[in-house]
Parts: sequence; C-alpha cells; structure tokens
Amino acid sequence: MVVKKVMVTAGPTQEKIDPVRFITNHSTGKMGYAIAENCMRRGAEVTLITGPVAITPPPFVKVVPVVSAADMAGVKETADQQDIIIKTAAVADYRPSDPADEKVKKKDDTSVMELERTEDILAYLGAHRRDGQFICGFSMETENMLENSRAKLAKKKVDMIVANNLKVAGAGFGTDTNVVTIITKDDCKQLELMSKAEVASSIVTEILDKMK
Repeated sequence: MVVKKVMVTAGPTQEKIDPVRFITNHSTGKMGYAIAENCMRRGAEVTLITGPVAITPPPFVKVVPVVSAADMAGVKETADQQDIIIKTAAVADYRPSDPADEKVKKKDDTSVMELERTEDILAYLGAHRRDGQFICGFSMETENMLENSRAKLAKKKVDMIVANNLKVAGAGFGTDTNVVTIITKDDCKQLELMSKAEVASSIVTEILDKMK
C-alpha cells in the first residue's frame, strides 16, 4: 500500500441529558479500531476519531477523542486532507434539544423529552469530497439491510457502504466477530463470519482495489 492518509471514526457518541445522564448506543468501537490498526500496518498515516470506548487504541495512530455528535462533526475540518475516510462510528441521530444544567429530578408521572436531529456527517463528507477521495460508511440494520444500505450509498454520495444485520448471529455490537456485506455502486459482496480483524483486512483490501 502506498502510504496514504486515512481517517477512521469509531465508537458511540454520548448526547447530554443533564450532568449525570446521556443518550448513547451499544457500539464498542472494536470494528473501527480493527480497521485503524489494519491501515496502520499497511503503512498508512492514520487518524482515529473515537467516541468513548474501553479499548486500547492501536500504536502509531493519531487518536482524537470526542464525546458528542457535535464533537464528531469536527472531522469536517481535516476531511479534505484525507485520501480515505472510513466512518464506522455509531453517531447519534438525535440529541436532547435542551440539555439541563442541573440533574433532572424524577416525577411521579411520565416525562417527555424533546429531541433534535444531529448533523448528518456522512452526507456532508459525500457532498464536499475532494477529487480522488474514497469514502466508506457503515450501515447497521435490523431489517431490509440491502435495500436500506443501497439507498444510503446513493443518498450520502459515498463510494462504499459496509452493512450488517444486528439480528445475525456473530454480527453487531460488542462481539469479536462480524458478518458484513460490502456494497458499492456496481457490486455487492457478502463476507462469511470472520473475526473483526479479518473483516477489517477484507474491507481495506476492497477499498484499495476500488481505488486502483
């Protein structure tokens, strides 16, 4: 691999409700960290933008910790410097519209929280890509995986979507394995159950082949 600049996003985001609570998801960052390590081992200059996780980042990788979706949107500032962007992070689609400065006290009846949309980072990157740049997004689905992922590929204007179904054994959050389908405009390749390190290698190889 010719040395390239690669940006990988990984892990969840946390969206503040009050000083003691937040909205998040089950992402552990394992897939993104495996991809960052694979790119590093191939000689790339890697920047890893990571939400809060409990795993050790790979060596020789620039690590930029973030917390919220708004923090994660900081990738826009250096996106045009990257040859490859791989967005594995599970960024929150919504956040509390008015987070409290003090702990919200529980009530005897029900409570309603208003949410607002977070920025669609992948769509921004697709719309503002520079010539020659390769952008790969991820799609976690529970139904209609191929249909939804192909729609995402077109809507976000990216080169590749790596899709998996949370309901498939061995796939999804928190596991050391994954079952993914690599989707591009002209191809759809389903991989077998593999370790996340093996999946990472397959994804990076596929990206490099598409860039030739």
